[in-house]
Amino acid sequence: MRVVLSGRMRSGLIWIGFLTVLCVPVLPAIWSPLLAWRDPIYILAGFAGIVALVLMFAQPILAAGYLPGLDIRKSRGFHRATGAILLVLVIAHVGGLWITSPPDVIDALLFASPTPFSIWGVAAMWALFAAALTVAMRRRLRMSPRTSQRIHTGFVLTTVLGSVLHTLLIVGTMETFTKIVLCLLVIAAAVKVAHARFKARSG
Repeated sequence: MRVVLSGRMRSGLIWIGFLTVLCVPVLPAIWSPLLAWRDPIYILAGFAGIVALVLMFAQPILAAGYLPGLDIRKSRGFHRATGAILLVLVIAHVGGLWITSPPDVIDALLFASPTPFSIWGVAAMWALFAAALTVAMRRRLRMSPRTSQRIHTGFVLTTVLGSVLHTLLIVGTMETFTKIVLCLLVIAAAVKVAHARFKARSG
């Protein structure tokens, strides 16, 4: 039996699914036993990283205007605002870890850390900064929108890959199942939007 959903019901389900993905991965981390006896700055830095990963799922969806009820201009406005928040969260994540353990962060920034997750995290961070600079400096560098978008998308995909590997290699406060599902959804959203844009440009 085929079920036909009304437009309003379909929109509601999309929004519920979207908000669920944004909220569910964060909640189990709040009650993680690994937070016991942790320094408050370390905890805040960790949650800044978790929320940043959640926003990486939202970013391509907002850029493509997939959420019903938001026209493309508003959706891309939210995309830019969320991108700025994402940058702040990543800086807070690294800055908090710097305060709690400067030698580890220095090793990570120099790609000399013995832990692979640190290297992937730093690579993702620099790719994120490059993605933001590509947009901010497009006019000064006299790049066409098509060229800047391709470069931006390349850096974004690098950010996603590095962030997902960084997250999966860490045994931390995030619950394993929700962490894996979130990582898969982040990859799926980024790849889908990148593929759709490539087809639109080459079509």
